[in-house]
Amino acid sequence: MSEPRSTAQHRRRRSRTALAVGVPLALTAAGTFAYGGDLGVLGSTALQASAAAPAWAADTADGFASVNSLGQNGTYGGRGGQVVTVKTQAELEKYATATQPYVIVVGGVINMNPVGKEIKVQSDKTIVGQGTAGHIVGGGFFLGQGVHNVIIRNLTIRDAYQGIWNDKDHDFDAVQMDGAHHVWIDHNDLRHMADGLIDVRKDSTNVTVSWNKLSDNNKTFGIGWTENVKTDITIHHNWIRETEQRNPSTDNAAHAHLYNNFLEDEPGTAIKSSYGNYSRGSTKMVLENSCFQGIKNPVIKDSGATIVQRGNVFSGTSGRNESGGSAFDPKTYYPYSLDKATDLPSILKAGAGPRASIGTAAASTKAAAATTLTVAQDGSGQYRTVQAAVNAVPANNPSRVVIAVKPGTYRELVKVPSNKPHVTLQGTGGSRKDTTIVYNNASGTPKPGGGTYGTGGSATVAVEADDFQARNLTISNDFDEKANQSLDGHQAVALRTAADKVFLDGIIVSGDQDTLLLDTASKDRLGRVYVANSYVIGNVDFIFGRATAVVDKSVITLKKRWNGTSAGYIAAPSTAANRKGFLIANSTVNGDVAAGSFHLGRPWHAGGDASLDPQTTVRNTSLSNAIKSAPWTDMSGFSWKDDRFAEYKNSGAGAGPASTNRPHLSDAQAANQEVADWLAGWTPSAS
Repeated sequence: MSEPRSTAQHRRRRSRTALAVGVPLALTAAGTFAYGGDLGVLGSTALQASAAAPAWAADTADGFASVNSLGQNGTYGGRGGQVVTVKTQAELEKYATATQPYVIVVGGVINMNPVGKEIKVQSDKTIVGQGTAGHIVGGGFFLGQGVHNVIIRNLTIRDAYQGIWNDKDHDFDAVQMDGAHHVWIDHNDLRHMADGLIDVRKDSTNVTVSWNKLSDNNKTFGIGWTENVKTDITIHHNWIRETEQRNPSTDNAAHAHLYNNFLEDEPGTAIKSSYGNYSRGSTKMVLENSCFQGIKNPVIKDSGATIVQRGNVFSGTSGRNESGGSAFDPKTYYPYSLDKATDLPSILKAGAGPRASIGTAAASTKAAAATTLTVAQDGSGQYRTVQAAVNAVPANNPSRVVIAVKPGTYRELVKVPSNKPHVTLQGTGGSRKDTTIVYNNASGTPKPGGGTYGTGGSATVAVEADDFQARNLTISNDFDEKANQSLDGHQAVALRTAADKVFLDGIIVSGDQDTLLLDTASKDRLGRVYVANSYVIGNVDFIFGRATAVVDKSVITLKKRWNGTSAGYIAAPSTAANRKGFLIANSTVNGDVAAGSFHLGRPWHAGGDASLDPQTTVRNTSLSNAIKSAPWTDMSGFSWKDDRFAEYKNSGAGAGPASTNRPHLSDAQAANQEVADWLAGWTPSAS
């Protein structure tokens, strides 16, 4: 970012009745902390959650639910909306049927009245059980024509059974879709309903059903009831046991990808399977690495349907086991990886259904353990550079990869691309200063082949992949401003993030101007960043961007300019309207600079975009005397008073009373500006 222009332009005025909006969530982030003098020790109490959404309530779908179609780019449910916890039918209906996005946490047993009621869920919802407590008894959910972007996760839906085994009179399903699209049903326990457990009907499409336990039912899972051949559906890692028919029955599906499912008919029970996977009508089905135990007619197809089988195993089965025709290659639509079919009984008995607690929702027992790649300059690791290790991470890796970086100074550029999620950069030294990744590009630095890097391109480390973590290391940009005064563009980024669920834990990020760029993949995408127990060092706009970011229990160190003067700005948010910007909480602001020389922040309307609504809140933070008594200032013709800047219960010599030039939140406003409100259902945890 550049220095402010002298002429005022793009100026606007609007009234504000509140400084911010949000939903209180009982999550306490404050704690005691101590700072080591060498920047090597920073301890704190752990983030504590009470009645919060599970850490994985904001995940996005895989399979066909992840595919961009019908104007919907993947399935992410209510991510970015308010997080609410419900314990009654009335509360659940209120939020599930609302028009705005919600993450709805079901925190207890809800008995449906009347029995068989299916709540009409609207678009942009995540409905997730809190641990194993979330039960829907005697009813379920209905997703009607055009409803889209819905996640139903970690719930037990049960007991609408009306005493008639092959019930044709009571259409009481756990989940029914009629013309919906982009739906993800994951990690649920569905059982003992009056009709089907899951019905995907009337051209519903872009559906993924994964990691569910489906049991104790006559009709398990029906797909179709349409003359059109439109439905795209992925069904993987489900444990289907003690069910009679429709396991599933798939009628006129354009693309049905079934893999890593375990179908079990246990001998000696009253429930007997009549058939397993059924490809009906004109369905094209790919059936891979699934396990069938004791199933009668495990795989059957109509004459006009196709089934491509590969890697499946059959034990104690009887009757029809059919395949034939050509289908499609699922990998042309989305990435996926296969577990061995013989491993599925143990994997799914351990992993299917609701998860008991935060942090136990690993995709499979196989994927629970992280892969570790070691980097060492002396050749004692697998790789000599950090980027070489990043390059070795498989594209679309499904589980955590830890890149363990041995002590040393790594002068290189590192980029983690968007198709390599779940990466952790972990310094292995005794101090975060022992392992340093550093480079010296600036915005105006000439690029090989012509042009300059620009601000974003100057980053030493660039992260574009979701679920990234970094800990116990230093990321630095040591561009020498004094030696490059003739260069046009001194912005020099140490770390740039443009992703969601980024956790920076116990690191140092060091530079001068534009040190830490916290961005999003695009203006309309959510990008949450949690910086904890860390140090951020700089002087001009050195925490900036459009991400929804928290700097918590950390030290913000103010640094003199290249010529020895003291002047600068900490935060320069570029927040999109209706998003949350920056929250600095429970931290310390200090540094060897002159008193009254630094602003807390200013509004960055990138590209002169007047639609942006920059936000920074600084709360419960110790401010040194370096902070100005009027801590906010204008930028490039935009007044900070037209945007969202405020403080709450700060301390230290740089703190000051509320005034027109120094707005403070009321207690009621502050209750909506807690760490959990920013994280919106995501609870960062070390991986």
